[in-house]
Amino acid sequence: MIRVAVWGFGAMGKGIVENILEKNETLKLIGVLDINRELIGKDVGTILGREEIGITVLSDPERLFNEAFPDVVVLATNSFVENIIGSIKLVLKNHINLITIAEEMAYPFYTHPEDSQIIDSLAKRYGVTVLGTGINPGFILDTLIITLTGTCKKVKKIKARRVNDLSPFGPTVMKTQGVGTTPEEFYKGIEKGEIVGHIGFQQSISMIADAIGWKLEKIEETREPIISTVYRKTKYIEVTPGMVAGCKHIGRGYMNNEVVIELEHPQQIKPELENIETGDYIDIEGEPNINLFIKPEIPGGVGTVAMAVNMIPLVVEHAPGFYSMKDFPIPRCLNQ
Repeated sequence: MIRVAVWGFGAMGKGIVENILEKNETLKLIGVLDINRELIGKDVGTILGREEIGITVLSDPERLFNEAFPDVVVLATNSFVENIIGSIKLVLKNHINLITIAEEMAYPFYTHPEDSQIIDSLAKRYGVTVLGTGINPGFILDTLIITLTGTCKKVKKIKARRVNDLSPFGPTVMKTQGVGTTPEEFYKGIEKGEIVGHIGFQQSISMIADAIGWKLEKIEETREPIISTVYRKTKYIEVTPGMVAGCKHIGRGYMNNEVVIELEHPQQIKPELENIETGDYIDIEGEPNINLFIKPEIPGGVGTVAMAVNMIPLVVEHAPGFYSMKDFPIPRCLNQ
């Protein structure tokens, strides 16, 4: 039994905990951490709408590590390296393996080389393994693409697109995607850093390039508003014609002044109202050409939860250090 603690008990953290509880022949939940005062001290099972399981939400990681001795911590608190590096260091210094779903941690070797080196050095010093994973980045627009190139004798260009529906997400995601703004407000939000679109293009593009031996000159990103021509409404937001329904975000990797990797992620609420089908699409120009599509798209929430949990045994068994999904065996479902 692998002893697992989950740090972060928001939407993703709760999903991860529920999935761990289902794997009771392989994984054992031994603790949950969160800073939400409304959750601290309450039984995890009760919060999830189950029977009590005898584990209460704690706010002190040191206490949990010293009393429960986890083999691995799944970190689900924030998307950005600078906001979680302190938590990562604390986990590693307690000789605990770490999996994180922070988007920037999927492949920060390009964007945060110094932090990546520190994490790798600490992991090796304390004999543990660190992995960043998730559905995107972590699988659809990087690991799956890399795997598909394994059937090619030569690759010339990669273009992939993930079209998804933002409707199930809450106010925070709506704000970061610019949903409900005017086009003018959207561009102002981009300038201020309040609207960010997708987090992870630089990570996915650099992971793909490194995996297949390409030396990129630069990575560029563009963000444009998806302006609705129809009325749209979700549980959290209302969009009238002329307002922004989502963000069309594109990342491009260049080599020899040409785009060799292009990843597109247009996200919007209620795309079906404008006859847009969701899906994951991958086109590889090479020998041979490969064209893959998955319709509808792999669900982001379920996929992220599954990736984090399914990778736990592989992380525990892996050599010490900081790695990405391209360095690991192919992911597979942990059924037990």
